[in-house]
Amino acid sequence: MEEAGTRLRFSAAHNDSVAIDFSTFTMPVSETSIVGTAVLSARTVRVADLYADGAAETHDRRFTHDRTLDRSLGYQTRSMLTTPVITPEGRVLAVMQLINAREDGAGPLRTDADFDGRVRPFTSEDERLCTALASQAAVALENAQLIADIEALFEGFVRASVHAIEQRDPTTSGHSQRVADLTVGLAKVVDRADSPRFADIRFDAEALREIEYAGLLHDFGKVGVREEVLVKAKKLYPHRLALVRERFAHMRTALQRDVLQARLHGEDPAVFDQRAAALAHACALVERSNEPTVLPEQASAELRGLLELTFRDADDNVVHVVDPQDVDALQVARGSLTADERREIEDHVQHTYDFLVRIPWTQGLARIPEIAGKHHEYLDGSGYPEKIPAPSIPVQARMMTVADIYDALTASDRPYKQAVPLERALDILRAEVGRGKVDGEVLDLFIDAKLWQTLEA
Repeated sequence: MEEAGTRLRFSAAHNDSVAIDFSTFTMPVSETSIVGTAVLSARTVRVADLYADGAAETHDRRFTHDRTLDRSLGYQTRSMLTTPVITPEGRVLAVMQLINAREDGAGPLRTDADFDGRVRPFTSEDERLCTALASQAAVALENAQLIADIEALFEGFVRASVHAIEQRDPTTSGHSQRVADLTVGLAKVVDRADSPRFADIRFDAEALREIEYAGLLHDFGKVGVREEVLVKAKKLYPHRLALVRERFAHMRTALQRDVLQARLHGEDPAVFDQRAAALAHACALVERSNEPTVLPEQASAELRGLLELTFRDADDNVVHVVDPQDVDALQVARGSLTADERREIEDHVQHTYDFLVRIPWTQGLARIPEIAGKHHEYLDGSGYPEKIPAPSIPVQARMMTVADIYDALTASDRPYKQAVPLERALDILRAEVGRGKVDGEVLDLFIDAKLWQTLEA
């Protein structure tokens, strides 16, 4: 039954006498058909011989049989038993239809003599047995539909969770899906691998679904990271940079005032040129150092000197142009995050695990928290959040590590980094293998299978 009980979809059939491709189709539920009548009356329809008068033995009416299909197959639909599949609550889920009860029950029906001599009407006992079978089918079908509904509900929850992650940081849109796709693809490659390392590793459909969900949810813990840290593109937050710029502007205004006063008193304003040049150099240093590039050592030393830049405000308070916390941020050697901010970002993995472990997973999906929670662990024990040794990192997490690093490197340009070309990304991954962090055999399978091409399909 489909479309709120208004249509029936032909789903499956078996016939021992003729070979036919029973293609699926739908038909409306109405009393013009035998199956429609069975649905609407919620009763079995039993017809003795549709090639005779088509009178139903269970309903006070006659049915006309369209023999077009029979003629094309060389078959004859004689006796018929059509039973609705009804739940204990009285809801019709489907219809079972038996055709041509046979006297001897053996051998196909091929000739007119076969149909005339070996086909008998279905009996009330046949009807009783079929009704009993239909009641069991109703339970099985309802349970199957319930499971399908639950799986669809959970799938929707997973997708909504991914959407929530990406809404917080739109620049990483698609990352979770790509990591899931790459990891599942790598799992299929591992499943087929015949090397001694992977010969005994197998991933069935449920295991692949476990890996897919772990991939989709591996970054869910980012919902617990402050948004300003999560999307931080440069070393200074925008409001901090704006404040520093305002302070430089104040010093430039004060310097211009001093120049004007010197001229009014007949003094040479050239003595202020050195102060103006130093101020311009300091402002440019802040702007250059604010970019998430590798910071030269000389620039780091100069940044410490900015702490000496001060002025007095309207209340005669001494104000630092650049505060100590801003200098700490500008001195970040690579990227845009301070040590504290990086730890906060890294905490997202623990947040992910703490969230996922609270879900009552089925047995087939029970390792999702572990897989997602270990995708940043490295084989040399330098990963996070737990710095566990290599034997404690499952192959599913090792595969996800490769997929996650690859996508993070090659994803479209983000505010804090540019996309890395394919070969450069693979070189970086190989370097991570050399440093004892990434599983080299897993990476070899990833490269040999060219799994990145699946993202382009």
